[in-house]
Amino acid sequence: MSVFLITLEAVLALLGIGLLGFWIIGRRRVPSDTLAFLQSLAIDIALPLLVVANLISNFSPQAYPDWWRMPLWWSGFTIVALALSLSASFLVEKEIRSEFIISLFYQNGLFFPILILQGIFGAGNPYLVPLFLFVIFHPSVIFSTYTLFFGKRMKNEKLNWRRIVNPVLVATIIGLVIGLVSVNEYIPGFLTSIVTMVGAIATPLIMLILGGNIYNDFMYKTDNSRRWYIPEVVKFILVKNVIFPLVFLALLLLLRPDSTTALIVMIQAAVPPITAIPIFADRCGGNRQIASQFVVASFVFSIFSVPAFLYLFSRFFSIPF
Repeated sequence: MSVFLITLEAVLALLGIGLLGFWIIGRRRVPSDTLAFLQSLAIDIALPLLVVANLISNFSPQAYPDWWRMPLWWSGFTIVALALSLSASFLVEKEIRSEFIISLFYQNGLFFPILILQGIFGAGNPYLVPLFLFVIFHPSVIFSTYTLFFGKRMKNEKLNWRRIVNPVLVATIIGLVIGLVSVNEYIPGFLTSIVTMVGAIATPLIMLILGGNIYNDFMYKTDNSRRWYIPEVVKFILVKNVIFPLVFLALLLLLRPDSTTALIVMIQAAVPPITAIPIFADRCGGNRQIASQFVVASFVFSIFSVPAFLYLFSRFFSIPF
């Protein structure tokens, strides 16, 4: 059970940081609108630098000769995830079907896997580079397609090219090019240190933001408009946190990729939705409340489901610690 316990400890550590963010906003230690600044700091600066730091330090064609296969695996993963999401959408009423689909389809493909991999294997582990290559196009696809799921309910939401050509995509391409042309050794040490140190704050900062956002969405209400969608949330958890990872584990056993690729795919299948789902729903005239409940319930349930599925995964694939 070592894999289960190691993963559980890592996820609980993340939960502890998230609870700290919840407490900070709840106790008004910082204004709640500070989260907007922290989110920009984490997503637009710290996270891209974390990606660059890992790629320039660890990526090379010699170390990862099959690096180009990772985006292809992501493409296959995305197609299967979309098919599963659309198939499961008929479990809920039409009025909330859009929120149900995007919450299933848009997994937390970057933040949560980074936190899990760093929690289990430590910073600078060999799984981060394949992860970044796997999800290189994931944020761009999210920001360019989420409006399509709301159809006529969508408000006037313009396509934001700054989100499609996002800092994480640019950082991954830069780090990839530096590794491919082998100019890593010519980068001054102080620049590498700056990039590494600033990038290191991304992990705790993301969890602090998540905890603060949960407080704002669930506790800080000025009216009595809160409604709980318990049956729908239960259905969502069963599909997202149980059926999705089971289906992808079965596919991995059928296809038998290398252990690194298999681990990345397994984590992608087991993680909860991206935390921006409620924002997407609100922008498109959807139901922000149920979207928030999907995200938070899946996140809480993943505290146990992610370790359980990684343990099950380890029964069929080797995970070197």
